Formats: sequence, structure tokens, C-alpha cells
Amino acid sequence: MRLLRGRFKGKGAVGGMSPFPVADSPETTPPGLGSKTSSQLEQKFLYEIGEEREIMEKKLNEVVVIDGVRTAFGKAGEKGIFWKTRADDLAVALLRALIERNPELRPDMIEDSIWGVTNQVKEQGGTLGRSVPMLADLGWEVPGCSIDRMCASGLTAIGFGVGYIATGMADCLLTGGVEHMGHVPMGFMRDPHPRAEEVMGGPSAFNMGMTAENIHDRFPEFTREKADQYALSSQQKANRAIQAGKMKQMIVPIEVERTDGSRVVVDKDQQPRPETSMESLAGLKSVFKENGRVTAGNASGLNDGAGAVVLMSEKQAEALGLEPKMRWVASAVAAVDPTIMGTAPVPATLKALDKAGLTMGDLDIIEINEAFAVQALYCLDRLGLAEDDPRVNTWGGSLAYGHPLAASGPRLVTFLMNLFKEKPGARYGLTTMCVGRGQGYSIIWENMQR
Repeated sequence: MRLLRGRFKGKGAVGGMSPFPVADSPETTPPGLGSKTSSQLEQKFLYEIGEEREIMEKKLNEVVVIDGVRTAFGKAGEKGIFWKTRADDLAVALLRALIERNPELRPDMIEDSIWGVTNQVKEQGGTLGRSVPMLADLGWEVPGCSIDRMCASGLTAIGFGVGYIATGMADCLLTGGVEHMGHVPMGFMRDPHPRAEEVMGGPSAFNMGMTAENIHDRFPEFTREKADQYALSSQQKANRAIQAGKMKQMIVPIEVERTDGSRVVVDKDQQPRPETSMESLAGLKSVFKENGRVTAGNASGLNDGAGAVVLMSEKQAEALGLEPKMRWVASAVAAVDPTIMGTAPVPATLKALDKAGLTMGDLDIIEINEAFAVQALYCLDRLGLAEDDPRVNTWGGSLAYGHPLAASGPRLVTFLMNLFKEKPGARYGLTTMCVGRGQGYSIIWENMQR
């Protein structure tokens, strides 16, 4: 029913508004309503709006995370631990592990398999989200799809899954993200529109490293030294977490073939550099422009990896006797100038907070994807956080672990899930990341392990 809005002064007005203007003269009678009196129109409206309200006020289902896992993250290229392993096989290992870790979860309960994949060609094409459950021996009955929001493809897969369940379209979903940047490099086989440079603000929008240099240029308070210091802190926090065994609870060991034909079980991230120092970082040359400030040390790596998360309605989890780890609170996506894409987590997070009725002060744990040190510094500053705020990336971030594009969002969610377990006093947490072409994606979660 299409409503014609106008101020209504009669009995039964909803919020002081009516679909019809006050009928002070024939000119104010809405077209097509003939000679019906205001009273008759009001009665008809109240009847119809009552029916519509009953539909519109249907409560959303509570959506919870049951479990999350990831592979180790390998370096892209021939020296990477997954050089001879396919992207889809990384995802298959995670699905099998999730079923094994949660025996109450039967394949026939899974109503969709939603996977983020940035570069959907070669082994990552052909609707990977559909093929992976079959390759994991879950049967033909599990539907699936692949989606692309570049770096946030995996986090968007989780966000889309939340929407499915919240609106009653499903009760149990597999979501995740995978990227093999060694086999399918960033931008492989893309053919941008002839006007793409023009509408995106220039060629730097297509080069993520240059977007980070642009942030340095436009906001000179974020210096090379500050970026290096932040990168060092990320490496140090990651090393402490790894040495304390924090990664063991989330990394699924995978047996892979080496380049020499031998086989080995991979259960540790390849990217972290615990030996990093300010001296070693200062000695690195800029990568993207002469006399620039972005280096291999203060930028995330090119990596291979996967992450997966099981989502359920809270009622389904209760029926199965499963213990939810965290509950979805709010999501938001935002867009900014593509030439400074790394700034977008700021508006995305502010939108999510507004939807949730929360403030930054209400967040107890913050997981932000560190595509580049300078963009992380910018986001923390503009969100009112100190660069060393203990709530932020407690176990280090992508500057240490690497950034296999679509896999990074599920990693953030899995990190938060495990941090919630360690910190039962924490109530709210944030997962947020920037996205190539100028977007940000943020999701707020509530701890259910308190």
C-alpha cells in the first residue's frame, strides 16, 4: 500500500501523521478518492495500516556465531607454504573442521554456503561457495554462492549471512572468505572501464599502496616514523600471542605438498616477523613512489589463506544445545574517496555505532584490519582512539599476519570470538576494515561467553 503523507489532526492519527492531508478544501482531497468523507478515509486507512504494521513489526531473529576457524596464512608466491595447494582446498579443510568441531551441526541443517572471493577466476571462480561444500563431502543439498567486495568480501559474506538469518530466510549458514594471491594475483584478468580512472579520482585509486601514500600526503601528521612504530607494535603483539599459543585454538592444521614433493602439516602463520625492529623498518625503501613512506614493513603482506564462520539463529542454537560465542548487534557499510580508501572504516564504524545506539567508549575489543599502518593510524585517530589503545588488535593485526584479502574479514571475526572468551568482562566488540575502491565495512558484536 502506497501512503500519501500529510499532517493529520483527527482521532487515531499515527505519530501525528496521516496518509492524507487535512481536507479543508476540495483541492486537498487526494486524487482518485472521489467523494469519500474524511471519516471514511480514516477508517479505511487505519484498517490497512494495521495490517501493514503487523507485517512491518515482525521481530528480527537474533543471529549468533557458533564457531570460527582459519588456515595459517602463507606468503604468496613460490616460497609460500600453500604454493602447491589450491584455494578451494583451503576452504574445504575449514568446512570439514567445523563439522568435526561441532558434531551437533549436520550438513542437512546448512541452508547456504556464502563465500567471499575477491578475484573469482581460475580455481577461485565457478561459484566456489557452491562447489566447496560438495568437495568437503557435505553433499549436493548445500547451496552456495560467491560474492565480491574486494578486501571485505569475507566480512560481507558474514554480513549477508546475518541478514539471511535475521529476516528468517535461514537458521544455519556457512560463511567465509578465501584468497590465494600466489595463484590469482590482485587484479588478475581485470578490465577496468575506460572511464574508471576519471570517476574514481585518478590512477592512484587502482593502486592500494598509492592510496596509503595519499593519506600520508593529505594528513602529514601521520609520519613514516609513526607508521613504522605502529607496524613494530603489531609485530610485537602478534609474537606475544603466537608464543602464548593463542593461534592454536583457531588454526586448522592442513597437510600440504612442498615444491620438492615432500609433505608437511602447516599450522603456523608464515608472515610474522618477530625479529622486526625500528632500525630494520627505517632501512626499508618505499615501494610505491620515490621518497614515499609506505614500505614492505608498514604495509600488510600478499598472502594465501582462508577463514570460515558458522552463523545460526539463536533459537536454532538453543534447540541443538550449542553455545553461541557472540551475537550480532549492528552492521554498516560506507563509501569515501577511492584515492584514500583506507579512511572508510571511520564512517562505517560511526554508522554501525549509531544503529546500535552505542559509542566508541562502549566497545571493549576492537579488531581493525591493518591494510597499511598509516590508514590504521588515521582511523584510530578519527575515532578518538590512541594508537596504543589496549582494546585495539590485542593479538596484532594484518601488518604481522598478512592480508589474504577475502580471508581477512573472517580472521577478524575469529580473533574477536576468541578474545571474547579470554575477556568475559568484555561486552561489545567491533570488526572493521577498509576496502579497495573506497569502502569500509563494520560489524558490532556482543559477547555471549560472559
